[in-house]
Amino acid sequence: MTVSETPITHLLHTWGPEHCQAMDSAQAAAWCDQLARRRYENFPVLTFLVPHAARKDFSALYAFCRWADDLGDEAGDAARALELLAWWRRELQACFAGEPRHPVFVALQSTIERHDLPMEPFDRLIQAFEWDNRASRWATMKDLRASCALSANPVGQLVLMTLGESRQEKVFEQSDAICTALQLVNHWQDVRRDLLERNRIYIPTECSQHMPDFESRLRLTAQRGWASDHDFLTGYRTMLRGLCDDAEQLFEFGQPLVRSLGPQSRPVVGLFADGGRAVLGLIRSWNFETCIRRPRLGAAHKLFLVAHAWWQSRGGRA
Repeated sequence: MTVSETPITHLLHTWGPEHCQAMDSAQAAAWCDQLARRRYENFPVLTFLVPHAARKDFSALYAFCRWADDLGDEAGDAARALELLAWWRRELQACFAGEPRHPVFVALQSTIERHDLPMEPFDRLIQAFEWDNRASRWATMKDLRASCALSANPVGQLVLMTLGESRQEKVFEQSDAICTALQLVNHWQDVRRDLLERNRIYIPTECSQHMPDFESRLRLTAQRGWASDHDFLTGYRTMLRGLCDDAEQLFEFGQPLVRSLGPQSRPVVGLFADGGRAVLGLIRSWNFETCIRRPRLGAAHKLFLVAHAWWQSRGGRA
């Protein structure tokens, strides 16, 4: 089993708080590259659309996010997860102090220096995973979007800065809209899995309060694989349709960003925006029944989206 296939928490005896095996920068970069290439995501991190000069940077950024996410999700209990995330923050601080220890930060240090990246977006990501271990339900959409501002928006900002794009406020606002939409789509896609595997419900209470006994009916539906009752599924579809419409509006707000980017950045960012909208379309085509099954893009659809992003970046028309 390679490092990219092994659960992160199983690697802590080698690269953890008590002991951290040393690597030089070249070894650490290769280590992060292996992680980025083989871990499953909705879209591969390193497609041929990523400029060659940015590949090591993307791998290091991905490795940081993947480790932070898994430390928060795979620790076994919230107390241990928060302990590990506090350790991850100390490693981040050591990296910015010029003393990286963990392979992720050994690789990330050159990316930070080369692109003058600030610490704040990295720290916000750690805060997001800490939040996930302190809360498993959200009262309002405002609360959920605040969570997205920590868990998703910093990634988009770091990607843009790494690609050398403008750091103007308007650029980041449009990027934040796309990233928040992507995170929301991920939540609406994973309703069943989040509940059964992580005991999390990202659908805000204010959105489901019109459905009596929502959580118990949702759980029964998710466990069975069919609706607990006819009224529940009807109400769920209507609710999720509205949530998907809100995410679509965020994509629309952020769309001008894609057109404004340089030719090397445009297909990279455009692919993720198009991918999120494709998942939205898939949810719609499955009649919003994500409480029963998880819609998932197939390999052919992903290939089409990658090809489309490449074509559009060269002036092609849909």
